[in-house]
Amino acid sequence: MSKYKETSVAAIFQNQVAKLGDKACVAYKKGGVYVDLSWKQMDELIRKLGNFLLSLGIKKGDKVAIFSPNRYEWWVADQAILSIGAINVPIYATNSPDEAQYVLEHSESKACLVATEDHLERVLKIKKKIPKCKSLVIFDDLSKKKAGVMTLEEAYRKGEAYKDKAMFDKRLKAITLKDVATIIYTSGTTGNPKGVMLSHGNFVSNVNQIMHDFRSYFTPDEIFLSFLPLSHSLERTSGYYLPVISGAKVAFAEDFSTIQQNLVEIKPTMIVSVPRLYEKIHAGILAKVADAPGLKKKLFFWALKVASQNLPYICNEIPRTGFFAKKFNIADKIIFSKLKAALGMERLKFAVSGGGPLSVSDAEFFLGMGILILEGFGLTETTPVTNVNRPGLIKPGSVGPAMPDTIVKIADDGEILIKGPQVMLGYYKNAAATKEVFTKDGFFRTGDIGVIDEKGRLSITGRIKDIIVTAGGKNISPQNIENSVKGSKYVEQIAVIGDKRKYLSALVIPAFEELKKWAKSKGVPFTNNTDLINNKEVIDLIGKELEKYTSQFARVEQIRSFRLLDAEWTQATGELTPTLKVKRRIIEQKYAQEIESMYPPE
Repeated sequence: MSKYKETSVAAIFQNQVAKLGDKACVAYKKGGVYVDLSWKQMDELIRKLGNFLLSLGIKKGDKVAIFSPNRYEWWVADQAILSIGAINVPIYATNSPDEAQYVLEHSESKACLVATEDHLERVLKIKKKIPKCKSLVIFDDLSKKKAGVMTLEEAYRKGEAYKDKAMFDKRLKAITLKDVATIIYTSGTTGNPKGVMLSHGNFVSNVNQIMHDFRSYFTPDEIFLSFLPLSHSLERTSGYYLPVISGAKVAFAEDFSTIQQNLVEIKPTMIVSVPRLYEKIHAGILAKVADAPGLKKKLFFWALKVASQNLPYICNEIPRTGFFAKKFNIADKIIFSKLKAALGMERLKFAVSGGGPLSVSDAEFFLGMGILILEGFGLTETTPVTNVNRPGLIKPGSVGPAMPDTIVKIADDGEILIKGPQVMLGYYKNAAATKEVFTKDGFFRTGDIGVIDEKGRLSITGRIKDIIVTAGGKNISPQNIENSVKGSKYVEQIAVIGDKRKYLSALVIPAFEELKKWAKSKGVPFTNNTDLINNKEVIDLIGKELEKYTSQFARVEQIRSFRLLDAEWTQATGELTPTLKVKRRIIEQKYAQEIESMYPPE
C-alpha cells in the first residue's frame, strides 16, 4: 500500500521514492559525463530544501519562485515547494530583470531560487522593487559572497538542522487535489502576462489521462531527455511529472544548442519537443544529402520514397508484409537505422511534438522512416494536454483525438472549446480575464481555430488573434502559409503580414547555411549575410521558393511582396516566446519600416 494518498504531485513522487529507492531518477552532465542521482538521493535533497523553506516560515499557499533553466535542482526546488503546500512560481530562464520583476511582484513571491550568478544579478537589479521577496538562494556556488544571498548547499545545511522534521510530511499529507500547485505566467505577447493557476488535481488528472492510453509505453526503464523549459507546462507535465508517475529516468540536456549531441549521448526512449527541433533536424539531413556523392544521394532518395510508402503502415499500425516488408527492411538497414543512430534516436519509442503546429512534411519524414512523432495540442491553461495522436491513429497535420474525460468541441465561429479536469482554476488576481475565457456552460475558450474529423481527430487551422483580415475582408490564417513555406530548404523563418492590407507580404529569414552553398555554386559574391539578402539573384531565388510553396493556396493567400532579414529571430532578441513561437506584434513593431516598404502608396 502507498504511504501517501496521491492527491498531489509531491505524494506521487514520494511513493516512487519508496518503490524505486536506489534506481536512477535523474542524470546530469558533470565533468563532461552524465552522472545519476537515485530517487532516494533526490528525496534527501528535497527534504533538506523543504525543511529550509519551513525554517523561513513559508506557509501553505505562499509563493516561491524558481528562476532557472532545466537542471536537476529545478526538480529539487519544485518538489520541496510543493511538498510543504507552497506554490511554485516558475520564471523563464531567458526573462529579463523587468519580466522577472513583474512575475515576482504580481505573485507576491516570498523567496526566489535562482540558478546562476547571471540570474542572481537580474534579481538583484530589481531587489528593491520586490520587498516581499525576502530570501534569495542560488544553485551555483558564488564567486564572491553577497549579502542576503544563500547558496543551495548552505540552504541544505540549514534544512538539515531544522528541528521540526515531522512538519514536512504533515504538510505533504494535508495537500488536496484542489490546492494550487503553481502559477505559470504566460509569455505575454500582448500586454502583461497572466498568471495561470494550476492545481495539483490539474496535473494529477493530466498525467493519468496520458497514462490511460500510453501505459504500455511507460515503464521504469524509459529514459527521457529534458530540454524544453520546465517553466512551461508542456515540459512540466509531459517531460517531468509523466516520467515521475511512470518511474522513468530523466536526463537533462546541457543547453538547447547541444540537444543533438546529448541525444547521441543519452539515446533516450522518449523526447518532448516543439516543432523547431524536428524542422532543424529534417533540414540538416537534407542539406547533408545535397552534398553527398551521387550513389549515396540516389540511395537516400530511394529510401525516402520507401518511407513515403510506409506511412499508411506506421500511422495505422498495420504490419508490413510481402515484397514491401522486404523493401522496407533493406531501406532500414542501409539508410534509416544508420540515420537514427547518428541522431541518437535508435531507441526512441516515440517523440512528442507540441507548443505549435508541426508541418506535414516534417511529420511524414520522421514517421516514414519509423520514428513515431505524435503531435499533440494544449495550452498552459489546460495543463497542457487536451489532444494527442495515438499509435495506430496517427494523422500528420492533426493533433489527434481528445484525452479521456475531455470534451473538445468547435464553436460556431470555429474556435476550439475545451472542458475537462485539466482545465485551470483561473488567472491569479484577474477575475475579469478568467470570466472572459470561459463560456456560460463552462468551456474554456482556447483562442485557436480548428476542425474535428469523423474519427474525432482535431486539426488546428489557425489562431484567432493571428487571423489576418485583409482590406478586402478576407480572413486568412498565416500559420498554414508559413508552415508550407518552411518546407523550402532556403527558408529558416517567416512571418506573413497583411492585416488590414490590400495583399499579403512576408518577412523572411533565409536558411543561411544552405543559401551560402547555393551562392558559392552559382558564383554569387558575398562576405556576410547582409550581402546575400541584398543580392538580386538571392532575392529572385527566395521569390521563386515562395511561389512554389504557396501555389496550392487561393490567389488572395499568395505572398505578393517580401523582405529578407539578415539575422535569426530568437528569445534573446525578443521575437520568440520560450516555446519558440513567433511574437507577431513585436515583429510588426520592430520591422515597421520594412513592412511599410512593401506597401508603397498608389
